[in-house]
Amino acid sequence: MRTEEWSQKGTALTKDIAQTKLAECRRLIDSVDIEILRLLNERTRVVEVIGKVKREAQLPVYEPKREDEVYRNVLEHNQGPLPADAVKRIFERVIDEMRTLQKMRMQT
Repeated sequence: MRTEEWSQKGTALTKDIAQTKLAECRRLIDSVDIEILRLLNERTRVVEVIGKVKREAQLPVYEPKREDEVYRNVLEHNQGPLPADAVKRIFERVIDEMRTLQKMRMQT
């Protein structure tokens, strides 16, 4: 079921119908969360390759210009409903975790 189908304005919901809709939404969220996790792990594998290249070439982990490019890319492609400032905060966290991973890998 698509999210557009869930929000029918003007429709009174009984508790049973509401519980059914909530259960459907929660199943969808669980599925989306698994896909997000899969994509984060795919991104992590790419970051691990980047870290190996940087280590071999003795390049720094932190590249502020590249991080700015990532933010610009995701913000330009954001079509909502997630606001831009939320998208940036989420990607700041993702990038921070990826940088930490690269640093850990470079120490070994």
